[in-house]
Amino acid sequence: MIKIQKAEEVEDAFFEGRDFGPSMQTVQDVLSDVKKRKDEALKEYSAKFDCAAPAFFEVSKEDLREAAEDLKKNDRKLYDALCYSHDLALRFAKKQKESFDDFEIELEEGLFTGQKNIAVKRAGVYVPAGRFPLISTVIMTVTPAVAAGVDEIILCTPPRVHHEDKERALKEGLGIPGKPLVGGKAYADKNIMAAAWICGANRVFALGGSQAIGAMAFGSQSIPQCDVIVGPGNKFVAEAKKLVYGQVGIDMVAGPTEVFIIADKSARPDWVAADLLAQAEHDIVAQPILATNDRNLAEKVAEEIERQLAELETASVAKQSIASFGRIIVCNSLEEAAAIANRKAPEHLELAMEEGEERDKIQALVYNYGSLFIGHNSAEVFGDYAAGLNHTLPTSGSARFTGGLSVRVFLKTVTTLRTRAGSKGCIQSAQAAGILGDAEGLAGHAKAARLRLSDMGDK
Repeated sequence: MIKIQKAEEVEDAFFEGRDFGPSMQTVQDVLSDVKKRKDEALKEYSAKFDCAAPAFFEVSKEDLREAAEDLKKNDRKLYDALCYSHDLALRFAKKQKESFDDFEIELEEGLFTGQKNIAVKRAGVYVPAGRFPLISTVIMTVTPAVAAGVDEIILCTPPRVHHEDKERALKEGLGIPGKPLVGGKAYADKNIMAAAWICGANRVFALGGSQAIGAMAFGSQSIPQCDVIVGPGNKFVAEAKKLVYGQVGIDMVAGPTEVFIIADKSARPDWVAADLLAQAEHDIVAQPILATNDRNLAEKVAEEIERQLAELETASVAKQSIASFGRIIVCNSLEEAAAIANRKAPEHLELAMEEGEERDKIQALVYNYGSLFIGHNSAEVFGDYAAGLNHTLPTSGSARFTGGLSVRVFLKTVTTLRTRAGSKGCIQSAQAAGILGDAEGLAGHAKAARLRLSDMGDK
């Protein structure tokens, strides 16, 4: 049963970032080994952790194309849903890019300053393929990179046994973690491969875990070094991204997923319960939260959660998440609920309220979230799959200082300076630079500025 508590009973620990055990030393060792031994180390880690350790990591273009064609032929509904989601995501990402202007402005006479947004040359994306191969993550990571204008997009995802090697694997009892098929052809989850083809990934590698992050960060004989790495993963992948930051750019360090719903008496208990469970089924450490000013709604949602759990195929996971990390907070007002949400800074924030002045007021009050879902019909799962928004979002309170994955992650905003010799702006800038150089004790700075002044006939 989900916990119900009053707002004044919420403990300070609820608002702190969540840590789920040490992984740093293990990941440091893997990264160091990959950096030193490259492909040799990658093959050993594949054999140690995965069901397959292919002779070569890159999945052939032919296999990617065949995976897409097979999906189109044998599961047209899924194929069309992927294409629809990709189309929405691409249109949204292109619109985002339009908002990042290049410009040059004359701040002072003869002093021209500007900015340019330049795409990175090579981006790496990581797509998990554990209990639930996340085909939607392909859309959310590859598509904004395409919209940004990245030259080459590298995708890494855990290996699978190639269909040409399955007979051998069955015969020898291989192709499972602990007994990997070593030396076969590179292959991955078929739906992930199909999505990679649809979305425009340039190269796909059958490589998972923190070793894949290391390969994209440092480069190896097979896998090219990337400028930025994006995408979710388990705690080892998250730790690896944290450790390689600086060597490469990253989108964020993502933790367990979370949803925070602010609901009033107009909310439907079955819809609210379903949205909480949709988040809870991700992981036993996912965090589903409801804040409401209506005690009756709180109790009905709690009852509805139990009813829906009895019918949910993923109940074994969702039930643990609900029991360990879920809660319903009964607030004295919706304004108090908004204040709690701002302090929590959740990944997903829903306003389960009717359209009107009250919802507008609460919407204006909230400001810390990864994505905001406004109104009863704006389900968070729409954002996960097919609404144009990106579902790779900040967790564990990091929405206080960052947004989610977007075109911006694949763009560098650089600045430019152009001057006209002898102009008022150029002279004043040189004079100020000389004075500030003196003040900081940096004589070379001051001289470099004043040499320009003397050339312009000024001192």
